[in-house]
Amino acid sequence: MSEDAPQPHRRRPRYPGRNPRRFEDKYKELNPEKYPETVAHVLASGKTPAGMHVPIMVPEILDVLDPQPGELIVDCTLGYGGHARELLGRIQPGGRLIGLDVDPVEQPRTEQRLCDLGFGPETFLARRSNFAGLPKVLATEGLTGADCILADLGVSSMQIDTPARGFSVKIPGPLDMRMNPNKGQPASALLLHLQADALANLLQENADEPRAAAISQRLAGKNFPLTTDLAAAIRLALPNVSDDERDKSVRRVFQALRIAVNEEFTALDTLLRALPECLNPGGRVAILTFHSGEDRRVKKAFQSALREGRYVEISEDVTRASADECRANPRATSAKLRWARR
Repeated sequence: MSEDAPQPHRRRPRYPGRNPRRFEDKYKELNPEKYPETVAHVLASGKTPAGMHVPIMVPEILDVLDPQPGELIVDCTLGYGGHARELLGRIQPGGRLIGLDVDPVEQPRTEQRLCDLGFGPETFLARRSNFAGLPKVLATEGLTGADCILADLGVSSMQIDTPARGFSVKIPGPLDMRMNPNKGQPASALLLHLQADALANLLQENADEPRAAAISQRLAGKNFPLTTDLAAAIRLALPNVSDDERDKSVRRVFQALRIAVNEEFTALDTLLRALPECLNPGGRVAILTFHSGEDRRVKKAFQSALREGRYVEISEDVTRASADECRANPRATSAKLRWARR
């Protein structure tokens, strides 16, 4: 085409307006490299930027794990890599961290993020695995144990904040909730095939839901394609309850279904049984939990292993996030930290 020939008309990009509909247009924080000032503004306001996970109780975890240069650490729930980044800084020179994560979407991104920060293969290794696979990962790497092990059992903000993953109670998305979208059945399929009594038991066991019977009658055997469809049905099942209590029930039901879909309690029980033998002598483990069902399991497993002589010391009580951290990051409010030493 000659320089004098008319150029074809190109339609200008459509401006999404002040209130865009698409999630990707609404939250600039999803592109932190492009909008660093937006991320800084959201953090300064005491909120978590969409698509970003702010690590919880970092000083407290560093205190109980006491990582030293040259040590080997396993982060059983790599997530966004916030804890891993802090731990990696403490074990240099000569230290190494192995990060486990079952999420095929977020794990490669975090691996690249830490690599870009200068943590190469001699320092950092990521493995696609549920934390129940910790013994197998150690064996595959030719390791008999780790000096420190961390498991943060909370759901990463990247998963909650991405509608397509199906975790959000506020933004429409497919009712999925799988940490690994390539494995198992989504929450919508689980609900469709559950009887009311089985669902009520699940809500009580996984979330201590006080209104499990009423809610299960409304949900069991029904098809809810979207997360917002399910949230609306839960609220309709509780006509004589305050809005605040309805919202709490919605969150508890979502929690219970997420735990069931991902078999989280089974995986946690498997991890807790194997943990002492996955630690080197003198090794430390720290576990962050976010609801009573998880904390009960960790507490009882630590106490049992102490009685059996598999640990020499455990935390007598939980450690909670400081008031300042809870104000800056409300997602830390329900966090409980327990530790043990071999």
